[in-house]
Amino acid sequence: MRFLLIVSIMLIVIFIVNSINYMENENINSISNDNFKYIIKDYNNNLEQLGRDSIAEETEKLYHAHIIHDSRKDIKKILNNKLKEVNKEYKEKYGINIRSEVLSVESTDSPWKVLFKVRIKADKDTNQFDGILESNSSIEGLKDPLPYAKLPKIYNNINNDGKKIHYFQALAQYLRLHNVDSYESYILATSPLFIKKCPYDPYIHHGDGNTLKECLKQGYFHESADGSCYLCRLDGKGVCPHYGMEVFIQTHTPLTNESVSCSDHVVFHDRYTGEKLNKYDINSLILDSSHAKKYGLVHEDG
Repeated sequence: MRFLLIVSIMLIVIFIVNSINYMENENINSISNDNFKYIIKDYNNNLEQLGRDSIAEETEKLYHAHIIHDSRKDIKKILNNKLKEVNKEYKEKYGINIRSEVLSVESTDSPWKVLFKVRIKADKDTNQFDGILESNSSIEGLKDPLPYAKLPKIYNNINNDGKKIHYFQALAQYLRLHNVDSYESYILATSPLFIKKCPYDPYIHHGDGNTLKECLKQGYFHESADGSCYLCRLDGKGVCPHYGMEVFIQTHTPLTNESVSCSDHVVFHDRYTGEKLNKYDINSLILDSSHAKKYGLVHEDG
């Protein structure tokens, strides 16, 4: 009986020890797996800023007198190079092997976002991942590429002061080359340098109180099915098939002749006429009736 009791106790102890070892191994595997998931998630989270940085780098080319023909292709190349460096960092920091390829850079239903799709293959120990990561990068706060894409340095006197783009004679020259009547109304015109989403929505409220004045002061951009998206703006397109944006190019002229309406997609592509909201106001916007209605504004004698 004593022998059987001792054997039973030994078997119970062995079972308990094995069970503890088993549970510890399971916990290690679980921790390792959770850690691997964290690394992939962290990599995906970083794509948002890396994508934005790649867009900003592409935009700076325009501001340094380069002409862009295919922004999507260029941005893919920039981001691929950035990811090569990130992959090295993750190898050193986490011991994980990552191979990546940017599949696409796409416009979205929101003019304020650009979608990146990246295929990655990753492995660490027994853990593996093979899939497509997606990230939306905001373009708010980036420079507006369209003016510099449309008016490269051959016009040589377009410039900015860190807040506004100053066209000096450049925009008037551009409009003259496109046979726009009263092109001289756009001498010394200005527009916002940085993309900022207008908070005054619906836009018809721009006609209320000082809303328009504040909008122009802050340099807000507006969603527009007629305007071009950020990626197409980089390519110098004033309009495109994507959901885009528009901004007012503000004239500062005493002239009262009808000229091209001041929404930027009209100035840089459509070029139909408008007139001053207030013909006696030097800083008055020049708008066609459709845009005036959209923003709740009316033409007046002053």
